[in-house]
Amino acid sequence: MADSMSRSLYRWLLYLHPPAFRQRFAEEMLWIFDEAAATHSVLRLFADGFVSLMRQWVARPESWHLPLAAAIPRAAASSSAFFDWEHFEVSQYSLPFYRWMQGGVISVGLVSVVWVMAGQEGRAPNLPGDLAGPRGSRTAWALPSQDALGSADDFVPSGTGAGGYAISGTAEDIHQRQLRRQERTMRNAVMGQSVPGSFFYVVESRGTTVEVPKTPAGEQFSAWFGAFNSGDRAQMEGFLSHYKNPGEHEVNGELSFRQQTGGFELKKIEESAPTKITGLLQERDSDQFARFTVGVEEEAPHKITNFDLRAIPRPAEFALERLSQSELLKALREKLEKDSAADKFAGAVIVAKDGKAIFSGAYGMADREKKIPNTLETKFRIGSMNKMFTATSILQLVQAGKISLTDPLGKYITDYPNKEFASKVTIQQLLTHTGGTGDIFGPEFDAHRKELRSLQDYVNLYGKRSLKFEPGSRWEYSNYGFLLLGVLVERASGKSYYDYVRENVYGPASMTGSGSLTEDENVANRSVGYTRFGGSELRPNTDTLPYRGTSAGGGYSTVEDLLRFAEALANHRLLNAQNTELLTNGKVDTSRGVKYAFGFMDDNTDPAFRHFGHGGGAPGMNGELQIFPQSGYVIAVLSNLDPPAASRISDFVSNRLPKN
Repeated sequence: MADSMSRSLYRWLLYLHPPAFRQRFAEEMLWIFDEAAATHSVLRLFADGFVSLMRQWVARPESWHLPLAAAIPRAAASSSAFFDWEHFEVSQYSLPFYRWMQGGVISVGLVSVVWVMAGQEGRAPNLPGDLAGPRGSRTAWALPSQDALGSADDFVPSGTGAGGYAISGTAEDIHQRQLRRQERTMRNAVMGQSVPGSFFYVVESRGTTVEVPKTPAGEQFSAWFGAFNSGDRAQMEGFLSHYKNPGEHEVNGELSFRQQTGGFELKKIEESAPTKITGLLQERDSDQFARFTVGVEEEAPHKITNFDLRAIPRPAEFALERLSQSELLKALREKLEKDSAADKFAGAVIVAKDGKAIFSGAYGMADREKKIPNTLETKFRIGSMNKMFTATSILQLVQAGKISLTDPLGKYITDYPNKEFASKVTIQQLLTHTGGTGDIFGPEFDAHRKELRSLQDYVNLYGKRSLKFEPGSRWEYSNYGFLLLGVLVERASGKSYYDYVRENVYGPASMTGSGSLTEDENVANRSVGYTRFGGSELRPNTDTLPYRGTSAGGGYSTVEDLLRFAEALANHRLLNAQNTELLTNGKVDTSRGVKYAFGFMDDNTDPAFRHFGHGGGAPGMNGELQIFPQSGYVIAVLSNLDPPAASRISDFVSNRLPKN
């Protein structure tokens, strides 16, 4: 009852201020009263409110029309005034003594009336719209999914806002920004102390400031953000207690992820509720964006029940500036020098325009023990980039009339162990990762890694298992599907997969540095891969490698060979024009925001910069090939470090390519 009466009195005190003052400051004053009432005495708030009331009624009316520069100077540090912005737009000239007496009498009389009225039935009277709202709504903070101005650091509530007040949206944009500036001024001015229960955490990320709502979910996100960006094991281990199920989270993985990303910058809060918050992050070391969602329990201590963080295409509102070709190459050179010096990149890069290299360079060491540097001729393991060569081989066999895309796998691999599996999955579904064929990596692969020497060995190990889902029903990346395509190449051509690719892909494209020789063979200029997975120090990735690359990936190549492959495709030395289009044009949507073609990713999110290609990554290896058919640019990057070492460089270039 006492709290209710106090709040009712304070609301009436605000209502007795001049209308212009109420419109601009009443919401903030009442919000701070609600927050302070939980942990502090409100007597000081009433005292300041009475002083404010006196000043506003005895001040000359024209004072409300003075410019801000004519307002009374801010209170000195020794002042007892609680609200710094309470002084705004009050005449700077002293008032006569009789005006102070007049104001005092008016204030005492009005307060007496308020006290009597508020005591009736212990409830607050109905107020006009500018002050109306539910009583005691201290926790009714609501933020929109996107503010009206589309700004990353400017929140414009819609619907029920702070303290339960209805905000009308775009018509209030300027008013709301002004209130936020006043709030920040107040926070800095109150005798060096923060306002109790402040509405936001202010998170600064390299020059940008984003406000995180001080809700249970917001608090947990801010705690994770600080611990993760610190890169400190002790802080990350301490944060595990914030999860409802801490055993499901592993610090070594977090540290490895922190190493890859360099930490995050907070770019925007998209949605906020007491138990859920969603927003956008950008990796500090790259252009990559991610969306986070944090869900917490309703009851204190509000432990985290859900933490989701996934990469997304760069939002249009954060589009990067396109550079001229000379500006781009200068920026690329600077980034490569910086990243290689920090041991974030080691490898080779080529950027070409209309078949001619306009930038090329190699950085870091191919073999750290023997002190052998990387060069443009260094052969890097390429992981899943091999899928482009496999898909090209399949389309060559289609073009030759030896395979039909609509045929089931079982038509060509008649001895496949699971007959139902082979009868349902079509060749096209294998090419687009829609066959439900699953993956090859996991405990079984780890147990038999050194025994898997031929493509048929993989079929013998995995061929009896069932489909993961009905073929054609969805997209799910499948290394096993592309391994089966390699077996199909062998059955349809009568040659080993490796011989076919060497003769029909590498040969016509003049790719002299590419292949899939076994790991126990001495391959000239083949680099050593270095990984941090499973620890913080770089070490050779030898104990993770298969016996030999397969049709799903694992061969090796050079950046010069990748450029030659792109040129061979463009000049139709590998496939005719019709089948080249069939090979590279997107067919199905993926979880990565782009379409998948046949062994190629097709990114048409910006038609002016449509590009296709494929990446590859595993411990100690990463590569990217991006082909821009309209502009004639080709980007090839290979690295002997963990992902995303090469991908980040490739994206850096593609995101800044010139428009012409």
